[in-house]
Amino acid sequence: MASVKLRSEHTDRSGAARTSSRANGRRRKAFYALRSTFYVLVALLLAACRQAAPAAEAPAPTTSASTDGAAAPTSAAAPAEATAAPAASGEPVTLRLAYFPNLTHGVALVGVERGTFKEALGPNVTLDVKTFNAGPALIEALFADEVDIGYIGPNPAINGYVKSKGAALRVIAGASSGGALFVVRPDANIKVAKDLAGKKLASPQLGGTQDVALRFYLQQNGLQTADKGGDVTIVPTQNPDILTLFKKGEIDGAWVPEPWATRLVQEASGQVFIDERTIWPEGQFVTTHVIVNTKFLNAHPDLVTAFLKAHVDTVQFIKDNADGAKSIVNSEIERITGQPLARDLLDKAYGNLDITYDPLAKTLFTSADSAFALGFLGDSKPDLAGIYDLGPLNAVLKEKGLATIAAP
Repeated sequence: MASVKLRSEHTDRSGAARTSSRANGRRRKAFYALRSTFYVLVALLLAACRQAAPAAEAPAPTTSASTDGAAAPTSAAAPAEATAAPAASGEPVTLRLAYFPNLTHGVALVGVERGTFKEALGPNVTLDVKTFNAGPALIEALFADEVDIGYIGPNPAINGYVKSKGAALRVIAGASSGGALFVVRPDANIKVAKDLAGKKLASPQLGGTQDVALRFYLQQNGLQTADKGGDVTIVPTQNPDILTLFKKGEIDGAWVPEPWATRLVQEASGQVFIDERTIWPEGQFVTTHVIVNTKFLNAHPDLVTAFLKAHVDTVQFIKDNADGAKSIVNSEIERITGQPLARDLLDKAYGNLDITYDPLAKTLFTSADSAFALGFLGDSKPDLAGIYDLGPLNAVLKEKGLATIAAP
């Protein structure tokens, strides 16, 4: 009887367990069904949000401003192509743009003031502008990862490329040709090259484009600078200080870019000894081109292309609107330096240069030969085969139906 009783109790407990198990199974099935329904609803909701997002995030027209406080209103006349591309990742990006307050950097001055660069780069990009007096300082800032794109002369770009063993930068477009002159004081009695013996001259910065041009000219005419045992003194000096020293008679001449060359003539009674165009074939040579930090190029190729679209658009705007472009350049020079140019000075200076997106690559290699001859580029002639990357520029030109630039 005891055995029968135990089996009966076991049977009762097993039946209850099976009943409970079936109930739990039904509850689990109901739970899983509810959870699946919930996930489906969430997925539908997210899909609806994604479809609505572009309209919600479309930016309203705004004005842009460079970080040094210069207002850069978006121009209604800016070409439609300039509204190209935000950062590919959608993440905020800062593009550090460097240039000089010179006429030879007119593309940068106009592009910043009109807002063309800012609009081309898109709403996710902050345009941080920086101004310099001369190229070597800009290259040092690029080495310090403080500059992403810069307008600069050929010789500092060559130096930067060589010093970094080709790693730091690429030339991606031209900006200007000409616009550099050797101006002397009338009472210095400089009529021919040999008259420069014993004189004190100035250039904007040691190793800069005009500095190399001056030193190479002296070398070609059998003269040596004081640092190499000769009797010609060259004082690297900032452009505004060159004008002051020239007026005081403390220097005898200076090889400088525009507008400083014309200011030496009009404000200090200087005489043009050499217009640099006269010593180049066809009167063309690169004065300013556009370089990019290779880190930025590799990280943001889409932004480099967008910037170049704005650059080409700005070159075309300047060519099509000469008087308006001059006024913009002058207002920017006044903003940066505190002093505008007289209109007749501006017109005269502009006549000494050309605005172009062609980098005039052959003339850069000639400049490199000059710098090497002067000892600026080391003991062995550098290989500059990789200094240009014109692929993005040519893609922009092709898209616009313009002639592409032959690879150097």
